[in-house]
Parts: sequence; C-alpha cells; structure tokens
Amino acid sequence: MDDRIRALNAPEEAADYATIPPFDDFFVAERDRLFSALCLVTHDRNEAEDLTQEAFVRVLERWDRVATMENPAGYLYRTAMNTFRKRYRRALLAARRTLGATPPPDPLDAIELQDEAIRALATLTERQRAAIVLVDLLGYRSDEVAKMLGVRPATVRKHVSVARAALRQKVGDNA
Repeated sequence: MDDRIRALNAPEEAADYATIPPFDDFFVAERDRLFSALCLVTHDRNEAEDLTQEAFVRVLERWDRVATMENPAGYLYRTAMNTFRKRYRRALLAARRTLGATPPPDPLDAIELQDEAIRALATLTERQRAAIVLVDLLGYRSDEVAKMLGVRPATVRKHVSVARAALRQKVGDNA
C-alpha cells in the first residue's frame, strides 16, 4: 500500500521539480545587479562581494521555496540587506566595546584628591568646615544645619559662602 502512495506522489513531485527554474539562470541574471547595489551600500567592493556570495548561498539553500515565490529577486535583495545590517550591527557593537573601554581609575589619583580636599578643608574654621560639609557634602538644608550647630540659618549660609570662596581660592574653580 505504501508503494502505491509513493507511486501516486512521485509524478507530482517530479512535476514540481520540473517547473522550478534552474538556479544557475537566476544567479547569472541577478549577480551583477546585486553586487552593484551592495557596492553602493557598503562602499567596499570586498564586503559587497562577500555579501553577494552569502546571499546567493542562502537563496540556494532554499531554492525550492524561493523559486516559486512571486519575486525571487526581492527575496535575494532582502537576504543580502539583512545580512549587511547584521554585520554592521556586530561591527558597531565591537567598536563600541573596544573604543568605549576606559582604563580603570588610578587608586592613587583618588587618594591624592582626597588628601587635597582634606588639606583645603583644614584651612577653614571649625564652623565653616562643619557648615560646608553638612550642606554641600551631606545635603542638609541650611535651617537643618542651623539647628544642629545652634546658630541661625543666615549664619550657616554665611559660613558656607565664606568656606566656598576660601576653597575656590585654595583649590581652584573645581570647588
């Protein structure tokens, strides 16, 4: 019974393969046009040649389905452009990883900056130092700092202002 089913299906399968145009004709007809289009897109003849070959290989792998499509050339071009975009994204990602990599911070630089800040703060009075640390470094409002230090908020603002000016003079405009 299986032999009869195979015999019945065999002529149809043979007829289907007989209606599929040969890949060689498609390749000859589309090769130069695809290569020219990819040269314009990539600005690189070698890259365009690689993409052309890869697109044709992918189409050949699926030729039994692609040949029956309404526009096999459209599928070829879409395959080539998708391959180009995939390569472009990978190259862009690799470049970002390579060029975007920054060297790790030098621990000695952090120590030197901390030492410079401590030395600059040491030149301030106790009240100025307390006011600027609480307001600028710890983020408290001047009325909160005034309660902590037992002074008026205006006094805290004055201490912070004088401390900032002194630090700018000592360290520079980065303070």
